Amino acid sequence: VSLSYFSTFHAAPTSVFGKQVPMAPNTTPEKYTRARKAYSALQKERISADCKDYLPKVLEGCAAAVKKEALPASPKDAEAIKGLFPTTCDTPLIEFIAGAPGPSQAPVKVGVVLSGGQAPGGHNVIAGIFDGIKQWNEASTMIGFLDGPHGVFTGHFVEITAEIMDGFRNTGGFDMLGSGRHKIESKEQFQDSMKVCTDIGLDGLVVIGGDDSN
Repeated sequence: VSLSYFSTFHAAPTSVFGKQVPMAPNTTPEKYTRARKAYSALQKERISADCKDYLPKVLEGCAAAVKKEALPASPKDAEAIKGLFPTTCDTPLIEFIAGAPGPSQAPVKVGVVLSGGQAPGGHNVIAGIFDGIKQWNEASTMIGFLDGPHGVFTGHFVEITAEIMDGFRNTGGFDMLGSGRHKIESKEQFQDSMKVCTDIGLDGLVVIGGDDSN
């Protein structure tokens, strides 16, 4: 990832009564300009492949999540685990079982952002989410934040259409949206991230990649 990416995604400050004040994050999608113009023979073969043959049966249709009791830790490790993961140490396990779409499932709006270094499966993670929400309801929409976590709190995003998605299926890399090794860290960055996600009406945000992104 080029370090030149990093400096371009902070909201530009403006002057109010002589003081530098950060501008509000953008909440309007940008035009997508990263579509590939040419494909190799191998890329064409990969894009045309039907990966549904490899889809686990439980994920066909709309899988249902079932809570299961969390597995207890050994007594000697329990306190250490609780100290490291205070809010999740007692969270129940979730198991997915096969389900069928209901008659009145409302459309959802889901955001995705790539984080960390390049990885071969990033595009297909996005494709799986895209296909899943469209299966849930054809009117569902996907938002892609550009060039890593800074794209979230600055409002640097596009709407991912079927045409965009189909141009990156089964292909490696993170170039569909771009990535970054930066993080959402400060109080203001968290607040701006929440504002962007709330203002554009997201039902969820999926962070893909990065060792400590979550």
